Amino acid sequence: MFNTMKTAILMAGIMALFGAVGSVIGGQQGMLMALAFGAVSNFFAYWFSDKMVLRMYNAQEVDETSAPQFYNMVRGLAQRAQLPMPRVYLIDEAAPNAFATGRNPQHAAVAATTGILRVLSESELRGVMAHELAHVKHRDILISTISATMAGAISALANFAMFFGGRDEHGRPSNPIATIAVALLAPLAAMLIQMAISRAREFEADRGGAEIAGDPRALASALDKIHRYAQGIPLEAAERHPETAQMMIMNPLSGGGLRGLFSTHPATEERVQRLLAMAGTRR
Repeated sequence: MFNTMKTAILMAGIMALFGAVGSVIGGQQGMLMALAFGAVSNFFAYWFSDKMVLRMYNAQEVDETSAPQFYNMVRGLAQRAQLPMPRVYLIDEAAPNAFATGRNPQHAAVAATTGILRVLSESELRGVMAHELAHVKHRDILISTISATMAGAISALANFAMFFGGRDEHGRPSNPIATIAVALLAPLAAMLIQMAISRAREFEADRGGAEIAGDPRALASALDKIHRYAQGIPLEAAERHPETAQMMIMNPLSGGGLRGLFSTHPATEERVQRLLAMAGTRR
């Protein structure tokens, strides 16, 4: 119920941004057109955003024949979590990372890079995939996938306002300062909406993943290792589609500045410390 409310709030916030940008582009008529576009985008994101994200990363579906060890690991974890078996994907990227997507547990998918399979031990990889299944169990995946695709749409609309200028309801050019402000602030507002949803969600998925895998220390070790490797190996698909970064178990973006300041993920050190504290209580 709580995640249903969060999804509704997310969609309402994104619709408000669409309306604001549309108003700058074309006055009242532009606002109505942008709201209509936002409604269609929301509908499309609900049903098809998972396929869009998987396509962005050129993810390839695998099964027990093409990737038996990995597939069977996910199947065993899904059974422990009492979840339907998700579709399983591999992404041919050296950067170690993983994410989950889909609109509900019955239509879920988990994806991991080939890099993460190479650098993590079996127990560490189990912790990572359990983390992703915790997202599925908590029904975070719809929120994260919709926010990723809708943030991309907001950025595209804001860029249109920046390059083509705005008009009021009478067709006159609008205030150029207002146009520039909206073009700059709309993507930032979309990012802030993502941040508000993402950080607390990662802590909960860490906790849930540690419980599913039964090994908080393994997940803590995996996060520390992914963090160290990811700093030197860019994830090209994420660099091309930065709005999808919040879906990953670890922030895949390389740059500092605003990207570092407005990270959608909590500090790795804090995540590791929480997991180690959780492991300590299990002794």
